[in-house]
Amino acid sequence: MMKVAVYGAYGHTGRFVVAELHKRGYDPIPSGRDPDKLAALGRDTRPAAIDDPAALDRALDGAAAVINCAGPFALTAGPVRRAAGRAGIPYLDIAAEIEANVDTFAQVTTTTVIPAMAFFGGLGDLLATAAMADWTSADEIDIAYGLTSWHPTPGTLTAGAISRQRRDGRRVRYTGGRLEYHDDTPSTRLWPFPAGPREVIGEFSMADIVTIPSHLAVPEVRTHMATTAALDLSAAQERTTAETFVVDVRVRKGEEERRMVASGQDIYAVSAPLAVEAVYRVLTGQTKTTGVAAPGKIFDALDFLRALSPTITLG
Repeated sequence: MMKVAVYGAYGHTGRFVVAELHKRGYDPIPSGRDPDKLAALGRDTRPAAIDDPAALDRALDGAAAVINCAGPFALTAGPVRRAAGRAGIPYLDIAAEIEANVDTFAQVTTTTVIPAMAFFGGLGDLLATAAMADWTSADEIDIAYGLTSWHPTPGTLTAGAISRQRRDGRRVRYTGGRLEYHDDTPSTRLWPFPAGPREVIGEFSMADIVTIPSHLAVPEVRTHMATTAALDLSAAQERTTAETFVVDVRVRKGEEERRMVASGQDIYAVSAPLAVEAVYRVLTGQTKTTGVAAPGKIFDALDFLRALSPTITLG
């Protein structure tokens, strides 16, 4: 049983990741900043503050890889990633924070680093890469998130607050081949989801605008969010039920368009099979590159997506 460290193991998504690792035959090493929350897991745990490199090194001792589930990733990604580098093991995280992902992609490393290996960032990147198929470039990629609701976790709210602070309250988009910060008023439009049109907020930017351009030659990448879900997020109601989702990816090159669609339930829970399948493929040598890489660059995107069935349904 290979050991895989999970930093932030007691968090909402971290618990899903620990359970998925058990299911796949791995031996999770729970770690994180709060000793009391770790102790509540009822197993051998390794507390480690992010400002204590020695404790982080002890937390990763004997691990074959580490999955960072502890936001805000603006604070945790760097220290945990550097500890993984010292240990010489792969680092993956589930960061949805745009700026934190930009920071990670700017690093130079000889070890494998996969940021945003989760619902936001990872899934959209895999779908877009699969849709591109043999195209080496495209004119634009649009990703529409049709969530029935979005009741965020406390971690999501904290991470969002830090991201807003880092961009001085401005919005961000990827256009003309670069990230652009702006104060434009959000607009709405009807998106033709497979089950019928739904109103979305245009350019509701998620981590996909970082992961996709990191390896695909596309000057315009936009993500859109169902208006009902965006309103739920802003209301910050307690999370009591899991949403269903459809992710509709459209890639356009000239007059030709390609499309990939994925659906499922619970945007937090599905991050676990995404991250653990990635760990499995890295540890078994099913990768196409090394260093810092988006999921669609390091893995066979379509094969990876098919391996997620029945958790995520394609088509």
